[in-house]
Amino acid sequence: MAAPASAAGFGGMTSDNAKGLALAVSSSAFIGASFIVKKLGLKRAADSGVRAGYGGYSYLVEPLWWIGMISMIVGEIANFAAYAFAPAILVTPLGALSIIISAALAHSILQEKLHTFGILGCALCVVGSITIALHAPPERDIDSVREVWDLATEPAFLSYAAIVVAAALVLIYFVVPQHGQTNIMVYIGVCSLLGSLTVMSVKALGIALKLTFSGVNQLFYPQTWAFALIVATCVSTQINYLNKALDTFNTAVVSPIYYVMFTSLTIIASVIMFKDWDRQNPTQIVTEMCGFVTILSGTFLLHKTKDMNDSTGPTLSTRRPKHASQNAYAIEILPLKCQDSVDEETLPLSLPKAENHYLMEELPLRYKDLNIS
Repeated sequence: MAAPASAAGFGGMTSDNAKGLALAVSSSAFIGASFIVKKLGLKRAADSGVRAGYGGYSYLVEPLWWIGMISMIVGEIANFAAYAFAPAILVTPLGALSIIISAALAHSILQEKLHTFGILGCALCVVGSITIALHAPPERDIDSVREVWDLATEPAFLSYAAIVVAAALVLIYFVVPQHGQTNIMVYIGVCSLLGSLTVMSVKALGIALKLTFSGVNQLFYPQTWAFALIVATCVSTQINYLNKALDTFNTAVVSPIYYVMFTSLTIIASVIMFKDWDRQNPTQIVTEMCGFVTILSGTFLLHKTKDMNDSTGPTLSTRRPKHASQNAYAIEILPLKCQDSVDEETLPLSLPKAENHYLMEELPLRYKDLNIS
């Protein structure tokens, strides 16, 4: 049987919180790696079928995608167990560690460069996670899954759940068809909204299983299976729209935005349903919020510096393709970003800066005779 919530653990934490912390950290490692492996699988699948972002499902026959999926499942199982021992306000913010792992692997494997300020963002995520871990509230003492059901059916949480479901349905049926391919917040919004309900149901299932393994069988209660149905429905929908987001947008952008939205909504849901802050004094609550803001600052840095590197300045270049004929030159406009080096066929063009955007002026007269394609 698990140690009582009041039992002391390391660093002043309760024993249950310490177990939840260890499980949450291992979960982040698996989930962070899964983003990268699944992205590689989606890229391979796109070469032989319809992209997931356009409704294709060819990734289902791609082994690499399944490896990433298995890694995510292992991470989610560890996360599932963490919720059985520690409150959501502790476990959920530790997902920031998966952002660090995802960003580092994207930098080395996917060539999605991580700027120096991105590294600082990772450090802020770690500091914020430690702050929350050291000041998290103790786990609520619950003796039956029926107690969780009673908490979930109180008017305040029912109102929250109704708003979340309504918003998710509006996004899925009205917003996704029009803006899903152009606005990253649409896909991630669906995942985050349903994710907050998933966590509350996962926590209920985790408590039920912990009580069952300790000798108090909870599998005979219909509430246990009702929570399981909610988890299955929400998770399957989340996976679908997360795949669309990963296939359509940069991984280094998807991960932090998803984390911020998902964590914020989950903390709100946990405070409403489990009344976590009722067991804390104002100082602890403020410290936790400072830790969360620190994590948000780190994810903001990761997002804003995703396309930056440490070169001296931005350039826009024209490049003559090797296959071009000797009498005609094709000018290729390269993306606006900081370039580490320029090869012998690249001509850098200085660009004026106006309102923080680099604009191309009319090409010099000596380019007029070129056949621009």
